[in-house]
Amino acid sequence: MSEPDTASPVRPRVLPTRWVPDLSRLLPADPATFHGPRLATWLLAAYLLLVAVRSVIHLFAPDGGAGSIASVDLSVEGADNIVAMFGQWGAIQLLLAIVMIVLVARYRGLVPFMALTLAVEPVLRFVSATLKPLETLGTAPGAVLNEYAGLIMLAVLYLALCPARRAH
Repeated sequence: MSEPDTASPVRPRVLPTRWVPDLSRLLPADPATFHGPRLATWLLAAYLLLVAVRSVIHLFAPDGGAGSIASVDLSVEGADNIVAMFGQWGAIQLLLAIVMIVLVARYRGLVPFMALTLAVEPVLRFVSATLKPLETLGTAPGAVLNEYAGLIMLAVLYLALCPARRAH
């Protein structure tokens, strides 16, 4: 009679075992299993926590962060509508951050897809800002960070698509 296998489960390494991305991992057959490096998951989780904090500020700050953070002039007519829109934006950001945090916890195989989604978001914001510019009194921290957010998420995507499983 054979004894049950008591070996520890195969765990991903912090860094890839091979630095060659596999695009088939973007939408894996088993979304619960992640074969990429743990670093990709950690970076994505840290980014999602920042998104959640940002969204809570937009949702609950008295001015929605519009004037105090984004440098939007709230002395204009219709400022209450601007504040309301920032608050509503915070609500949807928070909902999406929570959904993605749940996905990272439960369906880690979707880490590459989430990283791709978050890499595209700043690009779409840039397009939106080009088509519909927002006048501000200064440069908002988010405007500066958005330049790097897409690049960081592209790096996370690259990492997440590289294999990192080791044999036990």
